[in-house]
Amino acid sequence: MDIIQVSLWQGLKEILDPQILLYIFGGVVFGFVVGALPGLSASTGIILFLPLAYQIPAAEAIMVMLGIYGGTMFAGSIPAILIRTPGTPSAAATTLDGYPMAQKGEAGLALSTSAIASFVGSLLSAIALFLVAPQLARIALKFGPPEFFALVVFGLTVIAGVTGKDALKGLIAALLGLFLGTIGMDPVMGYARFNFGSYALQGGLPLLPVMIGLFAVSQVLRDIERAGEKYQVTSMINRVWLLPEQLKRVFKASLFGSALGVGIGAIPGIGGSIATFVAYGQYRKLSKYGEEFGNGVIEGVAVPEAANNATTGGALIPLLTLGIPGDIVTAVMLGILILFGVRPGPMLFREQPELVGKLFASMFVIAFSILGLGLLGARFSPLILRIPKRILSPLVLLLCVVGAYAVSSSAFGIAVALVFGVAGYFMEKFGFPVAPLLISMILGPIAEGELGRSLLISRGDWSILVTRPISLGFLILAGLSLVFAFRKRT
Repeated sequence: MDIIQVSLWQGLKEILDPQILLYIFGGVVFGFVVGALPGLSASTGIILFLPLAYQIPAAEAIMVMLGIYGGTMFAGSIPAILIRTPGTPSAAATTLDGYPMAQKGEAGLALSTSAIASFVGSLLSAIALFLVAPQLARIALKFGPPEFFALVVFGLTVIAGVTGKDALKGLIAALLGLFLGTIGMDPVMGYARFNFGSYALQGGLPLLPVMIGLFAVSQVLRDIERAGEKYQVTSMINRVWLLPEQLKRVFKASLFGSALGVGIGAIPGIGGSIATFVAYGQYRKLSKYGEEFGNGVIEGVAVPEAANNATTGGALIPLLTLGIPGDIVTAVMLGILILFGVRPGPMLFREQPELVGKLFASMFVIAFSILGLGLLGARFSPLILRIPKRILSPLVLLLCVVGAYAVSSSAFGIAVALVFGVAGYFMEKFGFPVAPLLISMILGPIAEGELGRSLLISRGDWSILVTRPISLGFLILAGLSLVFAFRKRT
């Protein structure tokens, strides 16, 4: 039996421990609350959890983060259905049919459809992760420094090109992230750069406070700006159980959405938003109920929700096997994994197969937790939307300060979080996506280190990057990615 399969079964046995199951379920519940609150995303939820993450073992903390990821992706459909406001960006397509269903008095059916479709998407993405990731890791084990350098460059160009509406602004944000990533010690020569004589910057900008600022603090500032907004929440939740014929339609649509979600989610930089709209549009063409889409049809809820949750496992494939984040949430997770001393990539499967097995096994537990929590909580989910912003925003800001201080044990981390919070607020305001900046800060030093090792191997000969087929192929793909992004813009 394959070592990964052995590790999966071992992981399944270990996570059946009641305490670990409680950790995972707690992560899903926390993600459920975060996703149901408009404006808070999975990345924000994971960052808010960090002050507690250092109090439990690393493996359990990572599984909790996966639970938050899965729970948030599902719960974003709750405000999308009830108040026509997506809880997360990837739930935007759910509003097209979810809200019309709520207007027709079928909010309970829409929420149940979302829970079932999310379960199918999560379960199938977990299966795909288990089947595909080990095979891809075996191929990646043959990579050397030139191949990894070219792969990281390709990941950077993809993410900079497709994140945000303006490819040029995405590229500018990525270049800024690359510069910020050079602050600190040179990864090859070992001398300090751009630290301006500051001892605090000797090791570079602390990654966790940067993430807290870009995502959580900036969100608090946006919430303060919209403090006067009030939501009209649907309070009446009637029938929540689907009829057998409706279940059949939901499962059929969910399988279609899941297949597209896994495939699109595995492409670095694409994310759930694109996957949901692609799945929605394609199934609308194929379904015999296509003409009813947009007027409150259950397939219109099932397809995007299945695709949305299927992207979770899809996005984890490049993260775990290649160390390349599939979306912004896995970019945040990459930074946190590095802080925990876990370096995603092909060597992770060889050096820490037990951890990989636990992560794979936890994905199956998360899928069933989403189903149970979604169906049982359908009647009570509107209550989450009634949490006042005046209570939520100060609480989030307090957690941000605690989290920033926890990693640095100094006021410097808090200052970094606040500075990047203001920067993230203005970047979003002027249309500059923050995702390329963060991902470049994480991947830039990795690319620099691999480039340095490549040149050491070749004794300074740059041709090593284009004379090896795999590295040349990735560099060509990187060039094509940039060309496509700018042609799309014009």
